[in-house]
Amino acid sequence: MRHTISILVENEFGVLARVSGLFSGRGFNIESLSVAETMDPTVSRITLVTRGDDRVLGQVEKQLNKLINVIKVIDFTATPHVERELVLIKVQVDDRTRGEVANIIDIFRGKIIDVSESQEASKPSESQKVTGAEDKIEALIELLKPIGILEIVRTGRVAMFRGPRLLTIDDKNEDHAA
Repeated sequence: MRHTISILVENEFGVLARVSGLFSGRGFNIESLSVAETMDPTVSRITLVTRGDDRVLGQVEKQLNKLINVIKVIDFTATPHVERELVLIKVQVDDRTRGEVANIIDIFRGKIIDVSESQEASKPSESQKVTGAEDKIEALIELLKPIGILEIVRTGRVAMFRGPRLLTIDDKNEDHAA
């Protein structure tokens, strides 16, 4: 089963290595990983996606909670939540495909963020930004492949609870509703 896990940690050197080490030590691959400071610059939020047996992942969560720099661990799998991903895609364009790419990006509510004119023998390119659920990002990529994708950069998933429920540092073992 696929799990989206958020971990609040103290924003200190080496914490990410210890967290990822727990997963690799148990033989779990981290499919995506996103890390950034929260509103409190002393706290970072790690969001990762992995696949595995629920029982073993439950053990990993318990071990994560024992790490000194870990404040809180939440597995979003069984809770109402929203997930999004950001993708930057550079596509090779010409006069024939430029409009087609613009239409596709518009359908996916994306935005063209850079246009590069032809240099030497290469064609011009455009870079687009799109956010959405993983299936939306995958569908966009499939539509742009025949046109000519030059480069893709993806953030991986980030997630938060729906409604008033928050992931805060108030308590190490429980999350609180606002």
